[in-house]
Amino acid sequence: MKIIVRGTNWIGDTVMTVPALTELRRAFPDAHITLHARPAAAEVLQDADFIDEIIPIGGRSKAGSIFSQTRQIREGGFDIGITFTNSPESAAVQWLARVPMRFGYATQRRAKFLTDAIGVPEWKNDRHEVYYYLNLIEAVKAKILGAEAVPVTDPELVLNVSVEKLADAADTLSELGIDRSHPLVALGIGSTNSRAKRWPADRYAALADRLASETKAQILLVGSNGDKDVAAEVQRLATSKFVDLCGQTGVAEAMAILGQADLLISNDMGLAHLAPAVGTPTIVIFGPTNDVTTRPFSQNAEIIRRLVDCAPCMLRDCPIDHRCMTGVSVDEVFERARARIESK
Repeated sequence: MKIIVRGTNWIGDTVMTVPALTELRRAFPDAHITLHARPAAAEVLQDADFIDEIIPIGGRSKAGSIFSQTRQIREGGFDIGITFTNSPESAAVQWLARVPMRFGYATQRRAKFLTDAIGVPEWKNDRHEVYYYLNLIEAVKAKILGAEAVPVTDPELVLNVSVEKLADAADTLSELGIDRSHPLVALGIGSTNSRAKRWPADRYAALADRLASETKAQILLVGSNGDKDVAAEVQRLATSKFVDLCGQTGVAEAMAILGQADLLISNDMGLAHLAPAVGTPTIVIFGPTNDVTTRPFSQNAEIIRRLVDCAPCMLRDCPIDHRCMTGVSVDEVFERARARIESK
C-alpha cells in the first residue's frame, strides 16, 4: 500500500501533525508513506522514522506548481491520499493525479475532489489542533481497516534530530563563540506572519540583559529572514552582547541548534513548537492567538499570557493598544526563565 500525505504549510502546523503521522504509521506498519510538503515544512520531518519519503513542493507559479505536483503524484502510483491542508488546490492535485482514495476535510467547497470528505468536527475550536489531524487519520483507519482499526494511544509529539546534525550544531555554536559552561538561552523574538504576536522588542532586550547578568546565560536570537528587523531592534536596545542567527539557518539546522539550547523563550511561532518537540524547555508568550488550540503540545513547554477581554482576536495587527502582550512583564518572564534554568 502506498500512502501520500499532503502536509501543512507552516512549521508549527507541521509539528502538530506529528502525532497523526505517527498514528498513521502505527495503523499501517507495512505501508510506504510519502510526505508531500513545502520545503521548509518538509525539513521539520527530515529525520522522522514514521515516513519513508518526502516529495518537496516546487514550481514558481501556482499553475506550474499544480502541474508538477500532479505529475509527481501520478508517477508515484499512490493508493491513498490524505490532505492535512484545507485548501481546494491541495485536494484537487490528488484528484488530478487520480489517486483512488482521497481523504480530507470538507472545507472551502472541495468535497468534489475527495472520495471521502470528512466533516469538520464541532469541537475544532475547543481542542488542540493535534486532535484535528488525528481525527482525519481515524477516518482513514475506519474506512480501510474497519473493525480491525488500531486504537489511537495517548498522543506523543517527539521529533528526532540526527546525531550528525546535533554534532554540527555544537560545532556551529562553538565557532560563534558560545561558551557552553554557561546556560544557553534562545530568544524567538519575531513572528513572520503576525506583528500582533510579538512581545515588544524593548522587553526582549531587557530580558536578555537580565538573563546575561543574573544567570550568566549566553543569549542567541533565532528566527527567519522576516525577523531580522526585530532582531536588530533588540540588539540596539540591549546593553549585553549576544549572537543573532535570524535568517542564518535553515529549518533543520535551527532544530539542531535548539536541541543544544537549555531554554527557548519565544512568541507564538514555529520555533516554539520545534524546540519542545526536540526536548528543549520552552516558554511561549501568547497574546492574540488561541493557546487552547495552538500551544506547543508538550510537557516541555509552558505559556505566559495576560487574560484580556479582546483576546484571542486572531488579528495580525492590533487595532488598539496591544494590551494582551504589553501586559506581560519582563519580571514575570525572567522569573519563569530563571526557574527553568536552575532546574536543569
